[in-house]
Amino acid sequence: MTDIVAWPRFLSPETIEANVVPFTRSGGPSLDGNEIVTRTDRGRWMATMRNIPLHGPERRRVFNAIRTKLGGRAGLVAVPIWSNDTAPYPIGSVFPPSVPYDDGSTFDDGTTFLGSAIHIRTAAPAAIGATIMTLRIVEAAPDLAGVRFSYNRALYETGPAISVVGDQWQVPVFPAVRAAIPNDVRLEFDRPTCLMHLATDREMDAPSTWRDRDLVSVSFSEAVDYWSDLAAG
Repeated sequence: MTDIVAWPRFLSPETIEANVVPFTRSGGPSLDGNEIVTRTDRGRWMATMRNIPLHGPERRRVFNAIRTKLGGRAGLVAVPIWSNDTAPYPIGSVFPPSVPYDDGSTFDDGTTFLGSAIHIRTAAPAAIGATIMTLRIVEAAPDLAGVRFSYNRALYETGPAISVVGDQWQVPVFPAVRAAIPNDVRLEFDRPTCLMHLATDREMDAPSTWRDRDLVSVSFSEAVDYWSDLAAG
């Protein structure tokens, strides 16, 4: 079983930059000198966590432990992709709610855990390589264009709606579906994640200073090799 590190909320950065990186192919210049470019399904995600605060022994130990576990670009890490600014939260809800367990209990320190405000399910299965999906709103704002979600740590972003019939939205997605997604499964819109590698072997270099407070940034590249190996069996 592949060992995947889940990046902890404990090491939240000031910002997360997650951007789609399309892969296009040039057909060369036409007779009139214009370049003809076509889109492929080989795009990927790139992400950077900027200004992760490292202060106090506990944070530094967790950071060092993750660095050792990943061992450079070879390791796999599930990176949280903040999408609060575009997530289709239901009217009256802005961020994922903080809630106790069903019986009203909390963690030992009295804190609650993050619940989910958005409930959206697939309305049709999506095969590997699909670039269009049909989504069904159970509890969400009625606009699924330009939003992000994940399923089994594969991250997707939707384009403009192709069709809207009742609570079902047919939308293009980027990237192409990494692994088959069944019909009628819940998708993660509140806290999507993306399975990634470190962008370089030295991404998690960090200083140790007398101030005991440093800000570090770490960049990642989507683990497309993982999905390719999974599809190959």
